[in-house]
Amino acid sequence: MIELTGITWDHPRGYAPLQSNAVSAGVHVTWQRRSLKDFGDATLADLARRFDLIVLDHPHIGEAASGPLRPLDTLLSPSALAALGTPAAGPSFASYQYGGHQWALPVDAACQVASYRPDLLSAADLPRTWEEAHALAAGLRSLGLHMGLALCPTDSLCCFLTLAAQAGDAPADDRWIRRETVLAVLAQLRALLAACHPGCLDWNPIALYEHMAAGEPIAYCPLAFGYTNYSRRILEPNRRRLAFTDIPGRTGALLGGAGIGVSSHGRNPAAAAAYAAWICGADVQRTDYVIADGQPGHGAAWHDENADRVTGAFFSGTRATLDAAYTRPRIPGWPAFQEALGDTVHAHLRGTLTAESAADTLARLHAVHLGNKSGQSVGGNPATLV
Repeated sequence: MIELTGITWDHPRGYAPLQSNAVSAGVHVTWQRRSLKDFGDATLADLARRFDLIVLDHPHIGEAASGPLRPLDTLLSPSALAALGTPAAGPSFASYQYGGHQWALPVDAACQVASYRPDLLSAADLPRTWEEAHALAAGLRSLGLHMGLALCPTDSLCCFLTLAAQAGDAPADDRWIRRETVLAVLAQLRALLAACHPGCLDWNPIALYEHMAAGEPIAYCPLAFGYTNYSRRILEPNRRRLAFTDIPGRTGALLGGAGIGVSSHGRNPAAAAAYAAWICGADVQRTDYVIADGQPGHGAAWHDENADRVTGAFFSGTRATLDAAYTRPRIPGWPAFQEALGDTVHAHLRGTLTAESAADTLARLHAVHLGNKSGQSVGGNPATLV
């Protein structure tokens, strides 16, 4: 038996399906965990020295290409790679490509989606536009209910980027977005915050869904990363099942999810790549991976009727949003910039930074981290957001 080590993120969605499927064709992987914050922000170089397999976020792919990971197209055949990306779960497979190589395989697919409590809100009343979302929030308040959001610093940046993408002015490798778009998106976020539960600035999606599932009067969330864990059959008493659906406007949702990469320092890269291909393959992803609380990254699972039934129609409810998701830049420097972006947007929403100061800060930070000395967009047409 070949013994390998792997590092994933510390949530049942991130570790349970990997631990349940840790053995394949003579390979056994011992999985360790890191925090969700470290999953999004920590660098790969140290992890690559300590683990054979690394579960990572796609914005780190630019860093991966500088040495920590082996390109999988040198370890897997073209036909094997093609099968792992067909059918696609939105842009998940492509998000791990950089510089002409495939640096990871999508083991988990996600984007920002909407959610609601079916015991409080009918599917027929779900908003399709942001205007309808604001009207719904007003109606919920009149009933003593809330709209919810996840707006901790990390998720503030996610919501900011989704709204910028919907405005047609999302960041790209070679540019920041227009100042007028920054100001418009900040205004949209302030308006949403004013309509939401007062705890939103402290919550990530898990905290938000825990409050909803525990019975707090939060009926609808228009924007947060989806988790099938909360739409599955509820066994615990006094706990509510959530349903997931497309975001208002449907397009531009920030892509999330997770990929598996092979360390360049690993003891047996061929075995590690074979394991990654196996657990990311269609057969495992649409069956054992889903059953073990996973949220698969292979498109076959997102179109599988049984997987959809197990997850309470999560895949059919959100697939259109995933297909139209926005992929962040993967260039070196982006992970550090996006962390600063989240802190800046969050400070503005907390009321400690004006919109004008936030826009100036973001332009400066983009220039510092990514080398765009003007800090300005060279394209895009800001749309009306509110």
